[in-house]
Amino acid sequence: MPCNVDSLEINITGDFMSQKLAYLRVSTTDQNLSRQLHGMQFDKVFEDKCSGKDADRPGLKELIEYARQGDEIYVHDISRMARNTADLLNLVKQFTMKSISLRFVKENLVFSGDSNPMNDLMLTLLGAIYQFERSMILERQREGIELAVKAGKFKGKQPNKVLHQKIRDLFESGMSKRAISIELGCSRPTVYRALG
Repeated sequence: MPCNVDSLEINITGDFMSQKLAYLRVSTTDQNLSRQLHGMQFDKVFEDKCSGKDADRPGLKELIEYARQGDEIYVHDISRMARNTADLLNLVKQFTMKSISLRFVKENLVFSGDSNPMNDLMLTLLGAIYQFERSMILERQREGIELAVKAGKFKGKQPNKVLHQKIRDLFESGMSKRAISIELGCSRPTVYRALG
């Protein structure tokens, strides 16, 4: 369960007690995070609903900023932390250098900064496998799109007619293109396409 930093227990030396943290990630907003680390209790949970292709994720950034020496971070599996081997190794190093332990539950691997060549090998191998798997998925997706285009069944991303109508209505009412993109939470190129 998330807790307020102000309510954390203080030990005799005045330092914060170590915390049990969780990082959960799914690739899309319609996927459910609940099966990851199900039944486990945490002091604070960090979540992302986006691709793990790189480390530029709000929940992960918040976790990196928040975690401190002595904390334990639990992750369902390696692919939830990163789908890129270089990012994975960098994240593990970043946490362990701050004396933060990282536990991958599914693979039963723990990284605490102590030398463990077997764990390091397993992390690198599994990270490479997940990166390869992601590359294969993208390649199959590209091949499928190419075949669909050739068959005339795929026309690319189609414009959102409702959004485009809202953009046109707001523009006709005198709102600037920049203000429209802020108001509707869409990019300026989307606004320009709708008005073009």
